[in-house]
Amino acid sequence: MIYYLFGKSASGKDTIYKRLKELNPSWKEVTPYTTRPIREGESEGVEYHFVNDARIEEFRKAGKIIEKRTYNTVYGPWTYGTMDDGQIDLGSGNDYLMIGVLQSYISTRDYFGKENVMPIYIEVPDDIRLERAKQRELREDQPKLDEMMRRFNADNEDFSEEKLKEADITKRYVNIVLEDCIDEIIKDTGKPNI
Repeated sequence: MIYYLFGKSASGKDTIYKRLKELNPSWKEVTPYTTRPIREGESEGVEYHFVNDARIEEFRKAGKIIEKRTYNTVYGPWTYGTMDDGQIDLGSGNDYLMIGVLQSYISTRDYFGKENVMPIYIEVPDDIRLERAKQRELREDQPKLDEMMRRFNADNEDFSEEKLKEADITKRYVNIVLEDCIDEIIKDTGKPNI
């Protein structure tokens, strides 16, 4: 099974992802790819494989793109995606933990089949999300508040109620109290935590 974690920016996805991985160390991680610059505190091959456009094009030519999206940021286009690079083998009996956005969940679900992908949609009220995003950005050496606001506003369209309904997202995990959110996810995955 692929457990696919997604939500708007600053919804706590990264924190939840790390906690779920700690609680279920047998879940295999799938490292996505991006052309955006590495952030302070990130490491190559951990949060992402940080690559250039030429590398993404190599995957495209080989027919190895599971999902890909490009955002026109205030700093130029940044591409994110999941590549069929051998990280996922559903026949192995392993469970996988992935993270992304609604469109990447849909593409992954369509690629592997609905029966093999469980959505974990994280939701946070916008006022809390905006404050979290601002605090995170202000910790950077060179805060990019304009890009933070672009992402925040784009999420309203990318995660509209209509798009969530079209994607058949019925369950929402509200992340106001982190441990409550994680407990609910663990209960629904049927996987015992440590």
